[in-house]
Amino acid sequence: MIGKEDNEMNGEHSTYMAADSGGKAEAVLPAKRPPKRRGNKEEIAGTALASIPLIGFLIFGFLPLVLAFAMAFMEMQDFGFEGATFVGMANFKEVLTDPLFWDAVGNTFLMGTSTLISLVLALIIAYFLSKPIVAKKAFRMIYFIPYVCSVVAVTLMWKYMFNTNYGIINQMLGSTGENAIDWLGDSRYFTLAVIIMSVWSGMGFGIILFTAALTGVNQSMVEASKIDGAGAFRQFWNIVLPSISPTSFYLLVMGVIGALQSFATTNVLASEGGPNGDGITIVFYLYRRIFSYVGEMGTASASAWILALMILILTAIQFLVSKKWVNYD
Repeated sequence: MIGKEDNEMNGEHSTYMAADSGGKAEAVLPAKRPPKRRGNKEEIAGTALASIPLIGFLIFGFLPLVLAFAMAFMEMQDFGFEGATFVGMANFKEVLTDPLFWDAVGNTFLMGTSTLISLVLALIIAYFLSKPIVAKKAFRMIYFIPYVCSVVAVTLMWKYMFNTNYGIINQMLGSTGENAIDWLGDSRYFTLAVIIMSVWSGMGFGIILFTAALTGVNQSMVEASKIDGAGAFRQFWNIVLPSISPTSFYLLVMGVIGALQSFATTNVLASEGGPNGDGITIVFYLYRRIFSYVGEMGTASASAWILALMILILTAIQFLVSKKWVNYD
């Protein structure tokens, strides 16, 4: 078989004419040469931009973690390492044997029940907002406003509303003949006040995410269940809930982490820790270790690492349990 070569003007491509078994000639084009690589300026620029968040994490995230870990094993008088002495696990032992720390853990978990309450209420409200109702967008905006407001501003507003003498809540109770309640001074009501405020301010984010998730529910499955005779509750339990389980799981994990890190709310409501220390959370305890006592940087760092370990363990448990109820299909 003899081929005929036809060189193009640019010399980059060649065409070969080959005869097949029938005597006909057909063109066979060779593979094109790979394009020349451009300069590496774009790669350098892309790498530099991608490195900015990493550098920020190393400076403001990883480095403080390393320093806090080192401080946890030191007895320190201030923020510097000058004059620090190695004490081993003594700081961890001091924190774990401090009754006030375990009171703070209990207060944190008790106030953290607001996370579950917020999720349930957010799901219920979002479910009704997903139906055709009047002023749907206005309701979404109203529910979301508390979430985007400053935590300090929201807490100050509620502090005024909970005031024993002139708060609007006690005025409403007085109009019904009930006695005024010392919401922020009575240990029987302080935690309840914090939970009410936390639910109100944190519910909006869940409503927005649940509303978006509900729009992705397969309506054909809902209609098929109606035909099969399933009631509204069974439709919600067997179809809607599994469909939005990834969103529920995300909100649960983030809510638990946020609850364990609660500080600003109780600090603004009761800067001294509330009645009988009911407002002292784990982060509040850590804060007081740093700024209220002398030479407590080591124990404060140990407290921070104990809190980090608690968050890690609870998050891992949630991920393990999620395999049984979160549906990603």
